[in-house]
Amino acid sequence: MKTLPRRALLAAPALLPFVARAQGGFPEKPITIVIPFTAGGATDVQMRAFAEAATRAFGQTVLIENRPGGGAVLGMAAVARGRPDGYTLAQMILPGMRLPFMQRMSFNPRTDFTPIVHLTGYTFGVVVRAESPYHTWADLVADMRRRPGQIRWGNTGANGTPHLTNVDLAERERVEVIHVPFRGEADATPALMGGHIECASTGSGSGELVIQGRLRFLNFWTRERVKRFPTIPTLLELGYQGMVVTSPYGIVGPAGMDPALVATLHEGFRKAAHDPAHLATLDRLDMPNEYLNSADYARFMAETTNMEEARVKRLGLAAQ
Repeated sequence: MKTLPRRALLAAPALLPFVARAQGGFPEKPITIVIPFTAGGATDVQMRAFAEAATRAFGQTVLIENRPGGGAVLGMAAVARGRPDGYTLAQMILPGMRLPFMQRMSFNPRTDFTPIVHLTGYTFGVVVRAESPYHTWADLVADMRRRPGQIRWGNTGANGTPHLTNVDLAERERVEVIHVPFRGEADATPALMGGHIECASTGSGSGELVIQGRLRFLNFWTRERVKRFPTIPTLLELGYQGMVVTSPYGIVGPAGMDPALVATLHEGFRKAAHDPAHLATLDRLDMPNEYLNSADYARFMAETTNMEEARVKRLGLAAQ
């Protein structure tokens, strides 16, 4: 039988802790997921519920770090430059696959990330204050026509999905409005309720305020009507052909992550995605469970990036 050299035998005990960690000791410290929005919005609520479930799955704390601003891509840019050790990850949102084609960015969505798991997508819609004179989408559009350039229409971030959809809707209706970007739903909603804007396109977090009678939905951008609000029409029903608008998202790490590490992260996140408490949060926010494993999410990201690049070119938004 072949024996190891004496030097290797002496070194072997020192290597054992490293081998144990590489084969199953991860995570040995808290994992941080950077999200690009302020605290309090639908994304923050959902991701914190997910992090709590992931903490139970890993037996190690999973933290949420809010890092808004910069077109909602600061966190993704920071993670792209980070160590591929699995301890600092990012929420990959649609602008991360769009903005690099609109302006110079420090990352490439095709090469600088490791897809880990896809989670869900937003239920977007146009919302107004409950006491506003707008009881239907047609009421709001009519006032936009009566008062060109005076209606302030909020969104959850410059060049984000709600912003671009607002632009698209305004162009289709041939109305002139003031587009007002915020750093997220948690900032846009108080501005709407305080009367600083007439309407806003927000995510699922507005639902509770609608149920409380403080806000009113005028439309949804989903393919089917939302279960909790069956009387609110979709854009498709309102005659906007092909307009089904969501903003799916998942979790990514830096490029170059070890496949075994990705598999470990994915398994914990898979359990968290299907945790009953997390699923209940999704239901409360009218958000679907759209779990995809790492391989399927990688394919989804590649396809979506291609579609976003084509969309930017079609709308004439490409960087010069």
